[in-house]
Amino acid sequence: MTNASVWLTEKDVTGAIDLNAAIDALENVLKSEAQQQAENMTKTHLMVGDNNAMHALGGAVHSLGVCGTKTWVNIDGKSSTMLLLFSLTDGACLAAIEATALGQMRTAAMTGLGTRWMADQNITEMAIIGTGKQALPQIAACLAVRLISKVRVFSRTPEKRKALIKAVEAEFPDLEVLNCESLEDAVHNVPLITLCTNATAPFFNAEMAAKGAHINAVGAIVPARAEFSGDIFPRCSAIAVDTVAGVKALSREFINYYEDGAGNWEQVKPISQLIADGYARPADVDLTLFKAMGMGISDVAIAHEVYSRCAGSDNVHTLPERRRQKLPLQTIN
Repeated sequence: MTNASVWLTEKDVTGAIDLNAAIDALENVLKSEAQQQAENMTKTHLMVGDNNAMHALGGAVHSLGVCGTKTWVNIDGKSSTMLLLFSLTDGACLAAIEATALGQMRTAAMTGLGTRWMADQNITEMAIIGTGKQALPQIAACLAVRLISKVRVFSRTPEKRKALIKAVEAEFPDLEVLNCESLEDAVHNVPLITLCTNATAPFFNAEMAAKGAHINAVGAIVPARAEFSGDIFPRCSAIAVDTVAGVKALSREFINYYEDGAGNWEQVKPISQLIADGYARPADVDLTLFKAMGMGISDVAIAHEVYSRCAGSDNVHTLPERRRQKLPLQTIN
């Protein structure tokens, strides 16, 4: 592996790792977190518009010897995310990574883990609510861990539903894909429901969820957004999140329910704890819920895997050697 810092493009990322490998890499790092060998930097954001936000997060994975920070600004659904990966040995910058695809893969991989550990083993159908850029990877993540044969699709915009269905059918030609004209039709008696929207008010409630269903909620990652109502919580026998600190600080759904005293925060477990404990879903549960906010160590996990696969290649871009310079203390003419 070269000692020079590298610049990894979106093409480098997508050429180095697939979703299955990303799920496994993330699971390994979450096991490290459960052993106090990985920790998150508190996620922060600044709203720069009514529904636009600048974000920053990071984490350290001591078991891998790396740490990293990721930052981006989302403007009307558009962003150019960057991640910097550093060595915990000498502080060297190992890589600057174009991280839009990496972030999508991380978000999807986290849903894949939530589904792998919490959803019923025998499900064959799911619903995706939301048709944005994350929707297709979210479907793929569920397919990676369950034998799904049918997907129901819903969003408020018919044209976006049709576009997503076309993309799903092209990627997974054996999959049955249903265009649902209402949310109720999409989720009726479905055992796996993934919410992935930019909704600013809750739209999914307990009456819509079938007994035995697992819910992945991954769209509302700032307090200005919310996807499900508080009546979901009392029905859940297991509630897991990527980061408890993240939902306490940034999830309006969790803040409104738990800080009003309706529930006990001890009910909310990090997914890393479920993995470490070998959680097995009981047969008679009502609902299970997984909430992902985005956390630094998940990005670092995927970034390190990509870096490990790419850095020794002659095809990647190396950055100029860093040469420290004397600070100019006098006025430069």
